[in-house]
Amino acid sequence: MNSKKTAREIITGYSGPHVRIMEVCGTHTHEIFRLGIRSLLPEQIDLISGPGCPVCVTPVGFIDEAVMLALDKGVTICTFGDLVRVPGTEMNMAGARSKGAKIQVVYSPVDAFQYADEHRDEQVAFLSVGFETTTPSSCLAVRKAREAGLTNFSLLTANKTMVNAYRALKGSADAFLYPGHVNAITGTAVCEALTAEGISGVITGFTANELMTAIAVTLVRLGEGKPFFENCYPRVVTREGSKAAQKLMEEILTPCDAEWRGLGIIPNSGVKLNDAYRDFDARIKYSLPRITGRANKACRCGDVLQGKCKPSDCKVFGSGCTPQHPIGACMVSNEGACSAYYQYGGK
Repeated sequence: MNSKKTAREIITGYSGPHVRIMEVCGTHTHEIFRLGIRSLLPEQIDLISGPGCPVCVTPVGFIDEAVMLALDKGVTICTFGDLVRVPGTEMNMAGARSKGAKIQVVYSPVDAFQYADEHRDEQVAFLSVGFETTTPSSCLAVRKAREAGLTNFSLLTANKTMVNAYRALKGSADAFLYPGHVNAITGTAVCEALTAEGISGVITGFTANELMTAIAVTLVRLGEGKPFFENCYPRVVTREGSKAAQKLMEEILTPCDAEWRGLGIIPNSGVKLNDAYRDFDARIKYSLPRITGRANKACRCGDVLQGKCKPSDCKVFGSGCTPQHPIGACMVSNEGACSAYYQYGGK
């Protein structure tokens, strides 16, 4: 970055061609709004939201599977609070609860394990969603359940990995703002390798200085006209990442194809329990059929997650779809782009 200029000067003084920068992380989206960074951007800098909110990218069929577990199989569902209101084809988890399902909100997968350990007369399934940041904690819960000899605990998995999502979104943006907490687990090598495929990006943290620096670096590097990678979060992210977390995931999980809301099936972009831990796989344990959910046709969450439109472009945004009465997952989650635009008055 030009040492004679501050990050703010580089951003506000930008006079180059139109650029599209995708903030992949939902927390980045909210922080950029909260900190007022969008108000500093010249009109030719377009910040667009991507598929970095784990609740938002979880497909409708996953919610339908959870409803089936709860209502048809009599399984107690342990879940993060955001997922309770994500719409399924016919109902969300709150609707299932109103019909007698037992839904237990927890703050971590280990909480779900502890609940199962304390209620061995109940069959318990944890709705495991998220990226590399939170997936290791689901692995830890399964390991603890095996060590404790639990037979009443399982995971319904929708865990995803980011690298193939970047490949699927190649061309949607000129560069990505990579989520620092994901790369704290994976390291930087995966992003470095993407530059050989023509994919550019910068890893960033969550403070004003970190986000401003990352955007400024992105603008400078885009001006060089070739693919690039920069780690602007070195106080947390290393090249090797968290070896312990990686080892835990490799022990318990195996790659699989995964469905992403709006992006469809992305090969090898998900993980599931491997054969050694199949007894904890809720789909196998309860013989769940393959369910293809149907999203509300009025909802444009899929387009938002691909950067094809902004939340405010959706005809139901702020009218039919609000945080109190969400039509799509992006309005439900605290990390959702629609939620951020609604909360901060984004256009």
